[in-house]
Amino acid sequence: MANDWQELTKLTQGEPILVERVRLVGTDISIDSEFELPPLAQITAEDQVFVMAFIQASGSIKEMEKIFGISYPTVKNRLKRIADRLPLTESAPPRSDNSNILDQIESGEISAQEGIRRMS
Repeated sequence: MANDWQELTKLTQGEPILVERVRLVGTDISIDSEFELPPLAQITAEDQVFVMAFIQASGSIKEMEKIFGISYPTVKNRLKRIADRLPLTESAPPRSDNSNILDQIESGEISAQEGIRRMS
């Protein structure tokens, strides 16, 4: 399967890929539509390997130096180049007003009835 992905990457030469069919393995269920690949699947196969190695190295740049035989600045530069190609993600979803109300109920600032009224 990894070879298939690498072959596909060579064929597309870095052009965007649009997936039009998804099939659940071992079933007759498939979905025909247009699906964009997730951001990590849109980077090159080599960069995907680099990211996976970085995760397996628990984010240790020193370990990455050993694995790839490259210098600290080279690891940092490659990670920055990859990061620049990926969209920024939020570390925590924004809190809803209801979440704040639940916190107030839990802390005793307002009653459950008042919380229900505010959520309506």
